[in-house]
Amino acid sequence: MGPAEMTEHEIELRVDHDRLATITTLYSGSHDPNGQMCAMEAVAYVAREPWSDHPECACPVIGAFMRSWNDGLPEDERTTLLLPLIPRLVGTRGSKALEERRALMAADWLVRVNTPAWLRLAGLTLHADALASLPEITSVKQVPSIKGPIEAARVDAAAAWAAAGAAARDAAGDAAGDAARAAARAAAGDAARDAARDAAWAAASAAASKKLAPVKVKLQQSAVKLIERMIEAQSETAESAP
Repeated sequence: MGPAEMTEHEIELRVDHDRLATITTLYSGSHDPNGQMCAMEAVAYVAREPWSDHPECACPVIGAFMRSWNDGLPEDERTTLLLPLIPRLVGTRGSKALEERRALMAADWLVRVNTPAWLRLAGLTLHADALASLPEITSVKQVPSIKGPIEAARVDAAAAWAAAGAAARDAAGDAAGDAARAAARAAAGDAARDAARDAAWAAASAAASKKLAPVKVKLQQSAVKLIERMIEAQSETAESAP
């Protein structure tokens, strides 16, 4: 029985709760098995797997998201956001089709949630509304049709970025967006993914001198919910299997 076919009870039995209780802090980067660990090393640890930040029990797409997000988050936010997700990632590995579905979920969040949030903060409301109103991305075939709105947003955001000044540019950061791009790499296509990256980063940089923190907090909360939806996609797939 593969991980995608395991019941919630069977997955729960794979989690070593004694080990989980010893994890109080998550650290940036990869580590030797010396007590420090990143989020995905923690997943391997509680699943009783050999030490690795690429545990066999976890979906590679979710793993890519978590590794990038883990390293991009500030020290005081990483453990709070990511530690509750650790036991839920055990047993999420599934089929290639499920991986593509999850990658498309990340791409959709990047294009329709993350990027519009930064565009609105930079005052580029029309572009934000155009991206937010796109249909949900559920197929790679949709990518060519969304390139136009993304590229238009990228161009205007880049102009705002150029006018923002070095101090504002240096103040911006989007760890959740970087993580979504890492997870979406397999599905979104280089052109659409990179254009969304440039649009979001430029808009965030241009807006950095404004009220940046509330937007980052909102996107962090949204990214947690995205991970939870990716995990739940495994359960839906298992239930639909013959």
